[in-house]
Amino acid sequence: MNNDIERVLYSQEEINHRADELAAAITEEYHDQNPLVISVLTGAMIFTSDMLKRLNFKLNVDLVDVSSYDGTDSTGQVKLDLDLKSDVKGRSVIIMEDIIDTGRTLKYLVQLLKDRGAKSVAVCALLDKPGRREVSIEGDYVGFTTPNEFLVGYGLDYNNLYRNLPYVGVLKRSVYAN
Repeated sequence: MNNDIERVLYSQEEINHRADELAAAITEEYHDQNPLVISVLTGAMIFTSDMLKRLNFKLNVDLVDVSSYDGTDSTGQVKLDLDLKSDVKGRSVIIMEDIIDTGRTLKYLVQLLKDRGAKSVAVCALLDKPGRREVSIEGDYVGFTTPNEFLVGYGLDYNNLYRNLPYVGVLKRSVYAN
């Protein structure tokens, strides 16, 4: 599996350090609000888990699954595969996302939560890839701004593989190119 990686972009140590910084900023902002933290499945589950351990305030957690990808390409259509169990009306919400890529999925999700009456919606993403952005959306708390390369590890996948790598790496083109 590691042989499929061209290079490590962010090591586990770098991710841990940045997660500490993000959690400190989020804790300062939300320490008295009891927000709802929403993990976007499946890619953000590792990042969310690590962030939850660092957040020092009362919060609730829920999961949502939205998709817009087929292999390595965005379909441009966003689909809600698993809806929240929680009511967001009047709540502060923090979306935990693995990567902001085209922005379509995240923009859809933010608008959905606002339409459902969320008091506020913030986005915390491990990675931001502005070179692929197709819609206007930004993260409120971003770990790293990345180059426009195919990334895997730490929750990010290719064909549901490589999520368990403890780092973020660039996948060799020969693995996914036809």
